Amino acid sequence: MARVAGVDLPKNKRIDVALRYLYGLGKTTANEVLAKLNNAVPPSTRVKDLNEQQVSLLSNIITKEFKVEGELRRELSGNLQRLQEIGSYRGARYRRGLPVRGQRTRTNARTRRGRRKTVGSGKAEAKPAAKA
Repeated sequence: MARVAGVDLPKNKRIDVALRYLYGLGKTTANEVLAKLNNAVPPSTRVKDLNEQQVSLLSNIITKEFKVEGELRRELSGNLQRLQEIGSYRGARYRRGLPVRGQRTRTNARTRRGRRKTVGSGKAEAKPAAKA
């Protein structure tokens, strides 16, 4: 099993598809990585058929030229942290768990806000009778 950037690639997948299992690599970037190797690793090769030299070539090019996995996650979380620390509007929206890019919240926005919590509707509790 090939291990690239700390991730085990699925052995029965083609290498162009298996590279997408890395956080930060999509279809275009995976094809770009394979193109930079000048056909040392054909895109139709299965991961189980790769030799150690091909795996090391892949690993080297990915770690040198792309931010993937932990490094990319740290950068993104740092960006969100920075927005929150400087007190920007976007940072406040991230902190409160609300939509950040101008979407409405009166209706919809369920992905960010979570399940509905009913407030103020429902049967009122019986009040004790006032003495006359």
